[in-house]
Order: sequence, then C-alpha cells, then structure tokens
Amino acid sequence: MKNDKKGPQYRVNEQIRVREVRIVGDNGNTVMPTRQALDIARQQGVDLVEISPNANPPVCRIIDYSKFLYQQKKRAKELKQKQVKQEVKEIRFGPQTDDHDYNFKLKHAKEFLSEGNKVRAYVFFRGRSILFKEQGEVLLLRFANDLEEYGKVESMPSLEGKKMFLYLSPKKTAIVKKSQQKRDNERREAEAREAERKLREETTADDLAEADDMPANGGLFANIKGGDELLKKLKEES
Repeated sequence: MKNDKKGPQYRVNEQIRVREVRIVGDNGNTVMPTRQALDIARQQGVDLVEISPNANPPVCRIIDYSKFLYQQKKRAKELKQKQVKQEVKEIRFGPQTDDHDYNFKLKHAKEFLSEGNKVRAYVFFRGRSILFKEQGEVLLLRFANDLEEYGKVESMPSLEGKKMFLYLSPKKTAIVKKSQQKRDNERREAEAREAERKLREETTADDLAEADDMPANGGLFANIKGGDELLKKLKEES
C-alpha cells in the first residue's frame, strides 16, 4: 500500500478491527472473517479497504488502495463536470422602455433561464426619472409574469438607490443541456450584442441626459434650428 500524502481517508488493512466484513466486488458480495479477507488481500498483493463503516457488517473492497483513491477522485471530478454551472445574468431597463427593447431583452432572459442561469433584472432611474418608480415596478412585474414558464421570482421588485431590482431563478424543468462548443458560441454572440447595445447607449446617453430633465416641449433643443427633429431622432435611436 502506498502512503497517501493527505493521510488515509478510509480504514485500511490492520486498521479494520471488526470480527467480520462484507466483501463487495464484480462477482457480488460475501461476508467473511476480517482475518480471512486480509489474507486474501495479501495473497493478491493489494489492500483491504473499508468503504462503508456504518453497515452491519462493515463493507470492504479488496483493491489497491492507491487505485481506489484514484477512482474516487475521478468519480468526484466527473460529477462536478456534470453539474450545471449557474451564473447571474443582468438585464437592464429604463423606466420607459419601449416594446421593441422589452421583447428583445425578454428573449435573452428566456435563454438565460433555459440554460440554468439566474437573472437579475433592474430598472435604472436617471435624474428626475425616479418619479416614475411605480412605472418601473409595473415593468418588472410584467417581466416576471412573461417569464413564468421559465423562472420563479426569488424576491419582489425592491428599490436600492437609483435601481429597482427583480431576481429570478430558473425552473428545473426549463434547464436544457448544451454542448460546451454551443455555449461558447452563444456566449460570444451575446457578448457581441451586449457590446453593440452599450455602444448605442453611450452614443445617445450624453445627448439625452440633459433632455430627460428638460420640459416635454424640447427644452434647449427648441432653441436651435431643427432642434425638435434632432431630439425626436435621438429618442427613436435610443
């Protein structure tokens, strides 16, 4: 028996001090005196390893201890790989998100939940738009309702500073296993779409920031030639 650097995880050979044990293997299982099991292990040049000490009698295997530990580590690694890696995906809204943008983000939320990820949706209130917090809450509740088949609500919409959050977790029946290659391709596509979205927001955010705080008639834009048309165009592009 080779010494394990981390110390034995199971009782082995003379450490097993019960009168009899149950030996399990490819050919079934047999109850025999512990001394006899030790003799068989020595004859085969391997070890007697106790794998279930609480059974009556304790269950053992006749196997090379190093090989047994390797099998245990390999099995644990395989189980870990089979587990679905869960991430938290963010979905951002404005208090007056239009239907086109809403449906676009709803589609992505369905994909995230179907893949077993959580979704953190939030409405960001900029400047005086905090006055529309009730409208933001209605939007998030609508979002949760439209995702009822894919996820369940972990917490109702709550305001934290300038953001109102809604947390959703996937339903087990909605989880779809995908190949690593497919997940990588979808991740790259999602990152490209997110980069495009951020670029669009950054392009118009500075221009619209002042407009959000201006009167409905266009504010400063009304004082320049073609200001109304420019403001309308910027809002449509956002």
